[in-house]
Amino acid sequence: MNAWFGVKKYLVASGFYVLSQAVAAAQLNATIVDVQGAPLDDAVVALIPAQQPDYNSLPTAIMDQRQNMFVPKVLAIRTNTQVRFPNSDDVRHHVYSFSPAKKFELRLYHGMTAEPVVFDKSGTVVLGCNIHDSMVAYIYVVDTPYFAKSDASGQLHITAPAGDYKLQVYHPRLSGDYPESSLQLSDATPSQQTITLQPLSDSAGDAPTDELSTLF
Repeated sequence: MNAWFGVKKYLVASGFYVLSQAVAAAQLNATIVDVQGAPLDDAVVALIPAQQPDYNSLPTAIMDQRQNMFVPKVLAIRTNTQVRFPNSDDVRHHVYSFSPAKKFELRLYHGMTAEPVVFDKSGTVVLGCNIHDSMVAYIYVVDTPYFAKSDASGQLHITAPAGDYKLQVYHPRLSGDYPESSLQLSDATPSQQTITLQPLSDSAGDAPTDELSTLF
């Protein structure tokens, strides 16, 4: 009896150890700056795992419209996320995108009457309003649940299982694609990264142009 009890203790302990090792959390602390060392907000960093997870849930994110602006200007989501586009203004908006990652339009509406849009493909989605040309926003759709957006100090933090990842970076002012790099996260020591983005445009750009712009 005592021997079997000892074996059970060993198996349980070993099983717990394997499980704890599998879910050991690691940390990435990153600071995003320009070539002058100035911090950049609204940068999105994503850690792409070697094995893509299966997404069984359909989370919801919000891209609001207030005072003729999209809020937030930059939204980061994982693939297979539905985004609601409430219009909190007193005027109607006509939201659209012709980006390859997601082409859609929500014709003139206000309030919560627009149907949510499911973003099922990774990539950059540039939003515009066909009534108000100054309204521009960006949705970055990434193939991972491990991502974050930098704050005003250029800082962001991502918690993910220890292991090997591909690091991807996005920013509205970034000209071209930021080169993807490899990153290994360890649960022993947080990874500290300073990421310099270049070249950067002077502004985030104008609303996307397409055939709809001539209809109003």
